[in-house]
Amino acid sequence: MDIGVLLPTGKAQWGADGDPRDLVAFGIEAERSGFSSLFVNDSLISPRIEALTMLAALAPATERVTLGTGALLPFLRRPVQVAQSLASIDLLSGGRLAVAVGAGFPGRFGRPFYTLSEVPWAHRFARLDETVALWRALWAGATSFHGEILRYDDLPAATRPYRADGPPIWLGGATPAALDRTGRLYDGWLPYPPAPSDYASGLLSVRKAAADSGRLAEQITPALFVSVRVGESPRGSLDDYARANYGMPLAELEKIQAVVGGSAEQILDGLGRYVAAGARHLVIRLAALDLRSQHDQLDRIAALIPDLQALDTTPL
Repeated sequence: MDIGVLLPTGKAQWGADGDPRDLVAFGIEAERSGFSSLFVNDSLISPRIEALTMLAALAPATERVTLGTGALLPFLRRPVQVAQSLASIDLLSGGRLAVAVGAGFPGRFGRPFYTLSEVPWAHRFARLDETVALWRALWAGATSFHGEILRYDDLPAATRPYRADGPPIWLGGATPAALDRTGRLYDGWLPYPPAPSDYASGLLSVRKAAADSGRLAEQITPALFVSVRVGESPRGSLDDYARANYGMPLAELEKIQAVVGGSAEQILDGLGRYVAAGARHLVIRLAALDLRSQHDQLDRIAALIPDLQALDTTPL
């Protein structure tokens, strides 16, 4: 059972008076407090420390934690370039990188990214899968690649990652098509469904797709992205967080994303429902809007790590 934390790389999370240079120290503190992974997210439409830059800074500053993206948007970067960047981070971290990827969402959370990147919105899922296939081919030493969208006749020698087969690549998404693609093509699943029952049914679909493709369920890490706020009567703070980060009230965010708030007992109960549904790697986004509050929430969650790990009692 892995308990990870999403670093507050966005300006909305470190606050008006915060210093983003504290983020490396934040990651070191999280590792020392018992978290097993540090994740960063990716965006072009809000001020933040760029995802791969953050992971590169964390690689030499940490020793054991997995360094992950939740989720990286590959279309924001040229595919051969990002293969080199990911291999470099995997090398610098000694093989501790995990790459969750996504294709973006409809509306204001996705389309503007494509406009800024000058990449077509159409066929975005096929482009994502081909990009991942290209990375794996480059890391294996391929000198050419011919997909439906991406085609290269003369690939240069690529930077090889620390691990011969490269870092594990997870998919973020819970549509029926995403579940099928996760089972067939990816090493892990990182969704954020608003109900544990949705997680359980989604994981069953992922595992069925894996079995139909001749893969073992154990080859796919079942992870969960979830926003958490520890404290009595947390709904006011969660609502402020939802409005600052997503431009919507908490009541709307809860319809589309996993959110757990309340006392320590309520947090354990809420997260425990997802563990019972099959989640084995929790990536916790701390619902706080300045670095002081982020540190406070980090400490509160760290105190719950032994109890959270104890929730995993039965292999699935």
